[in-house]
Amino acid sequence: MFGDLFEEDFSFISNNHCGKGKKSKPRDSEPPAPRDFTRLSGIKNQGGTCYLNSLLQTLLFTPEFREALFSLGPEELGTLDDSSKPDAKVRIIPLQLQRLFAQLLLLDQQAASTTDLTESFGWNSHEEMRQHDVQELNRILFSALETSLVGTSGHDLINRLYHGIVVNQIVCKECKNISERQEDFLDLTVAVKGVTGLEEALWNMYVEEEYFENENLYRCGACDKLVEASKSAKLRKLPPFLTVSLLRFNFDFEKCERYKETSCYTFPIQINLRPFCEQTEMDDSEYMYELFSVIIHKGGCYGGHYHVYIRDVDELGNWQLQEEEDRLIEDKALRDIKNAKEIENPLAVLKGILAEEESKQIPVDQLGQKLLEKKGVSWNKKYRKQYGALRKYLQNHPQIFQFSPDENKVGLKEKHKLLFKSDSQGQDLQSSPHKNDVQWNSEKTLTRLRDGSAGCHWFDLNDSKVQPIKEKDIEKQFQGKESAYMLFYRKSELKRPPEARGNPRYQIPEHLLNEMNAANTELQKKRAECDSANNGIDLHLHLSSCYKFHNGALHPSLTWKESVVDLTIDRRKTLGDLRQSVFQMLESWEGDMILSIAKPLPAGLHLYQILDGDELTLDGIGLADGADLFVWNGKEVGGTKVMTGPDHEPVVINVLHLAEYNEGGKGQHFTESQHVFSCSTKVGDLHTALAPSGGIILKNGSGLDKEAKNWEVFREEDMKETVKSVGLTDGCSVLILDSHDQSFVNVSSGNLTAFTYDISWLQVKNFCRTDGDEKHVKITATIETVMSDIKRKAIRELQLEEELANDSCLRPISGNGKLLSPVPEDYTVKEAELKMGSLLGLCHGKAPASTQLFLYFIVGSDQNASPEMEIVVEETVSVKECLNLMLEKSGLSGDNWHLRRIDWCYEAGEALSQENATLKELNVCRGDTLVIMEGKLPPKGFLKIPIWWLKSSSHKKRGENAQDQVNGMTCKMDALQVSPSGDSPEYIHPDMDLCYAGSIEIAGEASLEDLKMQYVLIWHLLICHVQW
Repeated sequence: MFGDLFEEDFSFISNNHCGKGKKSKPRDSEPPAPRDFTRLSGIKNQGGTCYLNSLLQTLLFTPEFREALFSLGPEELGTLDDSSKPDAKVRIIPLQLQRLFAQLLLLDQQAASTTDLTESFGWNSHEEMRQHDVQELNRILFSALETSLVGTSGHDLINRLYHGIVVNQIVCKECKNISERQEDFLDLTVAVKGVTGLEEALWNMYVEEEYFENENLYRCGACDKLVEASKSAKLRKLPPFLTVSLLRFNFDFEKCERYKETSCYTFPIQINLRPFCEQTEMDDSEYMYELFSVIIHKGGCYGGHYHVYIRDVDELGNWQLQEEEDRLIEDKALRDIKNAKEIENPLAVLKGILAEEESKQIPVDQLGQKLLEKKGVSWNKKYRKQYGALRKYLQNHPQIFQFSPDENKVGLKEKHKLLFKSDSQGQDLQSSPHKNDVQWNSEKTLTRLRDGSAGCHWFDLNDSKVQPIKEKDIEKQFQGKESAYMLFYRKSELKRPPEARGNPRYQIPEHLLNEMNAANTELQKKRAECDSANNGIDLHLHLSSCYKFHNGALHPSLTWKESVVDLTIDRRKTLGDLRQSVFQMLESWEGDMILSIAKPLPAGLHLYQILDGDELTLDGIGLADGADLFVWNGKEVGGTKVMTGPDHEPVVINVLHLAEYNEGGKGQHFTESQHVFSCSTKVGDLHTALAPSGGIILKNGSGLDKEAKNWEVFREEDMKETVKSVGLTDGCSVLILDSHDQSFVNVSSGNLTAFTYDISWLQVKNFCRTDGDEKHVKITATIETVMSDIKRKAIRELQLEEELANDSCLRPISGNGKLLSPVPEDYTVKEAELKMGSLLGLCHGKAPASTQLFLYFIVGSDQNASPEMEIVVEETVSVKECLNLMLEKSGLSGDNWHLRRIDWCYEAGEALSQENATLKELNVCRGDTLVIMEGKLPPKGFLKIPIWWLKSSSHKKRGENAQDQVNGMTCKMDALQVSPSGDSPEYIHPDMDLCYAGSIEIAGEASLEDLKMQYVLIWHLLICHVQW
């Protein structure tokens, strides 16, 4: 369940993160956040280790445990540096625990990691993701520590701090002979169901006696006969630290399911264990314990979350709350608690009345009258609506109230009467003075909560999160789905030395202090570097002396690299600081310096607003990482006035003309050129510049289906509009028709009637080069353009060899970057089901014909274990032929294989069982993925059933009857996993009395009698084989 926790083993996992990009800031490279105001460190959750984190924090805040562990030096435990040496004796678990405690105490990080510790346990990543029970982990961890510390001075560390003894006694009523048996414990497990609190549970365990009488008698060893006797248990030895495990989880035998007990279960901050001990003559200080840790479980019996409330005994943390507000809230809470106890809670009121009565029982009616006299309110008026009738309420609490045989009188059970008197009168069970005012009544509140004075600081440690809480917040964990699960008490007489108060370095070995100091220095260095990286922004400075203005935009007169200067600066600095930095970089600059926001556009570099306000921070003016700035005089560049702002953005427009011939053979072909215009240019000026005399201009407009495109003529009223206002943006196309082409236009509607398909573009990315240059180009196309034309044009635009046209294909690229099935070259864009603007990859290899299928396939259903491969086959090929081709390509052989489809969750799905059917008949489509699975399929209509045998009855245990054997077989069959089809008859399931005998192929319509006959036949064959 907890891996190899007793074996000291190592497993190292290395994660390599690869990626591309100009600037990468992976989260793993950032240093951990520093501690918050509490000055305490949490622990990271590895996926399901909250139970481990809660227990480790409890051990850390047990100073005596922590210091005893730190007292073991390298001469006893070895060092982690020697762990790889074959002959070195290194005790990994205590060393890693020491190191983790040192990190939690001294390392300035919000949360520490337990990865090294869990690796020393032998846990793998799957174990870390599983949540376990913290009570069981407590016992296993202590056992593992004891094993690791054998032969050192800390061999008795666990026993010294947590070991206690319980003695069970049986007293003969005749000869008074006492028979006793001792039991050691490291923690006490107490019941939750049917009891109201910890004190009552301990009372039931260590005060109440069990009697052997009537038909249930005890055989006394001294009397040598059956006698009446009493059985009891007492605490013989108390440990310095008492761990209490609450049995919150039970099993409902009626519903046959587990459930969590969420009823109210109280426990005190201080508890006096004298009544439960065998020896009671010592001073009260020997019996007084104080609560210092509460592990809390939130959720149900099949899962949930753990966190822990811990009292900071050494005051290592910073406990801060608003004192005045807290005092008012606390006073109100105390008043509410008092009112609730006295008025709202009828149980405490009724117990108080009955405890004051001298007689053991009083009539129920008289109890109601006394309630009216004591509280001034009747039961019916105050409580009946919520709790029902008085008699019914008393009957619902049989563990507290006891009725007379005729049920007319009621009284307190003796146990609760004594407990109540001990509470109210300050006396213990023997009526001796009760020095520590221990609260015994589980219905009462905790001992009066103390304020935030020294040594009473409580924190909620919830994995990485740590926050201060008040002591009274513990009451919230008495009941509900989020409730206390483990309690940790320490003896009140255990006092801490003054030098330990607020000193996390106390008793930590020198080598760990040095390690933590070095780690903190490295953390500070990394945080400074990370702060600089997180707040540093890279700016690209474009110098006006290196640019010229033409064709509506700025273009570098030199290369782009020579025209741009990169500058890194802190975003928290001001614009004045930036200007000063630029001046220092450009020592030869003369005159005014203006910084303008620039943006590279398809037409070139364009300028926007001027940066102004030297006192403003760069972050305040919205200057982002990677921003482009143009450094100039604010007027002209190279003697040319530059228009700036969004109203003068240059727009690149594709200008199309109808071609004189149809190069593709299908659809319409165009010639194109690109022109740049300002977005404020009038459409009339655009018409004058582009269209010949008598010509017209058409633009793309939305069709009736809102997706298709139609060509629309610019009308006379459009000529006064600007390029921007008519919706022409970068990459938009306009069609120029000469006077002889205007027969295509429907003059009444202004639409192009000869062809109405979309004229747009596709992107083609080059995957043919091996030099890493994956350049891509835009290719103008329509839905009727043939794919072979797009490929040839892309080869020309990419300046590749013309011969590549005979050994290349176009493959669509999915959104996640995967190359999809190649497109047949005789398909049009519409037939290939490509959307305009799609990205295609130009790859080596011929495209499949329209009668061929391009398929993906893997071997086995695990993609990580088998790479995805590709193959081109005829659609008329059979399943068997396709399988053979795939086996040959993957380097496999044999006939013990079959093909399956991939289902929707990318796992092996439906089998292609018709081996002679063609792929086309089975609706296998281009781009489908198939899986090669091991094992032959049974014939159609047949099932393959594995057969398991139970070993000979000669192996049956002594005294075990046939029914027990059948039941045992049923339990073992539940544990079986279906054997793979390749299992041999000699396959033996480990640790079971079952063996695998083989498989039976049988028709699906066969009867159970047919199955039995084949079953018996295999049995006889197996017997003959064994005898032979």
